[in-house]
Amino acid sequence: MANCKNCGNELPDGAKFCPRCGAPVTKPQEATPTPFAGIPSEPTAASGLVLAFWWERFVAWLIDVVIIGVFTAILGGLAYLAGTPINFTSLPGWPDPISFFISFNPEGLFRFLYWMFMEGTSGQSLGKTVMRLKVVHVDGTSINLGEAAVESVGKAFFLPLDLLLGWILYPRRRQRIFNYLSRTIVVKVA
Repeated sequence: MANCKNCGNELPDGAKFCPRCGAPVTKPQEATPTPFAGIPSEPTAASGLVLAFWWERFVAWLIDVVIIGVFTAILGGLAYLAGTPINFTSLPGWPDPISFFISFNPEGLFRFLYWMFMEGTSGQSLGKTVMRLKVVHVDGTSINLGEAAVESVGKAFFLPLDLLLGWILYPRRRQRIFNYLSRTIVVKVA
């Protein structure tokens, strides 16, 4: 097996990116400089993957949040008409500063299940489909439900913290913390 030229980690056969540091795996004659260490932001002969920009990911997230918001509003309306009002957006007793960074609530659970299922089965939620984005392993292969669950936890329950730490720790790879933990990246679909 080959080793990563960036961090020395042993690479699995056929890997396009190092699972530890995210550096592209290239043959010596194909080595090309990239503006971001680790994963290219523009197509290269070695990978064929192009990272999605943060704004594209935000628009996809916003589309998904609107879809889930409409769904939970309908459920809340039906529950209200049935005489059992449900608040999907907050839990009683949670102080506002904490709820900004951690959002354990019924709507967050719907978001988590939605992203886990959609991205675990096809790599794309409806928002990502509209924006022509896809969640894949750092080596470019498809993810499964378990990996989708890990990467979905951050955006469903810890998004501000997940995103802020990702911007600080992995700016060139454009990974949130839970993308890093699940070894996933978000790429553009041709």
